[in-house]
This record gives sequence, structure tokens and C-alpha cells, in this order.
Amino acid sequence: MARSVWKGPFIDGYLLKKAAAAHQSNRNTVIAIWSRRSTILPQFVGLTFGVYNGKKHIPVAVTEEMIGHKFGEFAPTREFKGHAGNEKKSGTATKK
Repeated sequence: MARSVWKGPFIDGYLLKKAAAAHQSNRNTVIAIWSRRSTILPQFVGLTFGVYNGKKHIPVAVTEEMIGHKFGEFAPTREFKGHAGNEKKSGTATKK
């Protein structure tokens, strides 16, 4: 179920402070965040956030197309390594 419109988008307060500080300093550094549930706002466009995926911070450069989405959508928490029994055979198979 979606969040009510009258409540507005959810955003952790410390993200707004960090984004304002980054805009004032004009430095292009990665802002480390742990709030995957926060919504991306127009104030974040042009900034790079390091979104924590449970193991490390994944750099996410925010663009205009990302507005309204959550930070967690751009930092996957699982890595697909392939199916267990689906190994490719090497080219050394013998013909019968």
C-alpha cells in the first residue's frame, strides 16, 4: 500500500542536512547514508550518495529520473551468481 498523499514523502531528517551541507561546500564527495527507505527529492539531484546495502556503501549518482523512488532501489542487497547445477561445460567433451 502506498503512503498517504497528505503525509508527503518519507525522508530521514539527517539526509536533508547532509545534502544542504554538500550543496554549500560545492565538493563532489560521496555522502554515506544508511536510510534505504528514504525517498529521493529534487534537492538531491546532482549529488552522489553511498547507500549501504548491508555490506558496503554503493555509490548512487542521483539524476532527475530518480525523483520519487527510494534509495534502496539503486543498491541491491543480493548478488546473483547463477544457478547451482548450471555450470557451463568446457570445450573438452569427447565425441562417442
